Amino acid sequence: MGDLPWDAKEITIGQLSERSGVPLSALRFYEAKGLISSRRTVGNQRRYARDTLRRVTFIRYAQRVGISLGMIRDALAELPDGRTPTRGDWARLSRSWRDELETRILHMQRLKDNLTECIGCGCLSISRCRLGNTRDELGQRGPGPHRLYDGDFPS
Repeated sequence: MGDLPWDAKEITIGQLSERSGVPLSALRFYEAKGLISSRRTVGNQRRYARDTLRRVTFIRYAQRVGISLGMIRDALAELPDGRTPTRGDWARLSRSWRDELETRILHMQRLKDNLTECIGCGCLSISRCRLGNTRDELGQRGPGPHRLYDGDFPS
């Protein structure tokens, strides 16, 4: 496909895919989910505003750290239409996810630290429970891996 002209206002789905490294099917999916938008030409071909490339990159990075598509869509809805989002726009959006990411990091760290000998005590009574769930006492709290989540189960 080659390079995009520096002054191109719109790009095709193929150009967007090539520049972002995101498959065409994923771009169509993002559009169907309201994460990105395009206009249609008279020949029914998609045309994306050039700043869609930044939005797609943002989506991919957010997905990579575990942010749900719903949260991503809500964040993108706060961005202005008609102009390329600024560094400040991105910083504001990413700050709103900080608590969510900190909680995920904590849970992942607990999982990593206890993974080889523990299932976090949802307990299937592994014979030598390193964390000591004597007589499955944690089972009285109800279902789930209580040692990993301290009763704060992700939904």
